[in-house]
Amino acid sequence: MTDRVLHRVLVVLALVGIGIAGYLTYIHYRGIAPICAINEGCEKVQSSRYAKVGGVPVPLLGLVGYVAILASLLVRGEAARLATAGMALGGFAFSVYLTSLELFRIHAICQWCVGSAIVMTAIAVLATIRAVRAPDELLDSARELHVTGLEPEGEPA
Repeated sequence: MTDRVLHRVLVVLALVGIGIAGYLTYIHYRGIAPICAINEGCEKVQSSRYAKVGGVPVPLLGLVGYVAILASLLVRGEAARLATAGMALGGFAFSVYLTSLELFRIHAICQWCVGSAIVMTAIAVLATIRAVRAPDELLDSARELHVTGLEPEGEPA
């Protein structure tokens, strides 16, 4: 998978995450129950004492996280790649924590939360691959320029 394809997939996944977190943030502030196909699990999770961290709704934290990841994908360079991977790994760790709360403390599963956790896991894996591969791709491009004789004139080979 090329860097360009990885980048496009990451942008799409970030937009999906924004959609999920945006929906959950919207219903939180509207005070309405989420659409849920799994035995009211979403409502139980959304109304639990774990639905806020420091007074901030978890869906809003997710929304901010996904928007930050998308913003980092709009910036070029190695630092942006590392920032994307770092935020995604942090989001993944937070998703693992939240999923464990659902399973072992709340005893309910929210399909939207599971969807977000899957999206964040995919982002974390792909962003990490992209960040780790970046230096090799830059070296390969430089080698390709050297091999094809496209180095600037007057420069020693």
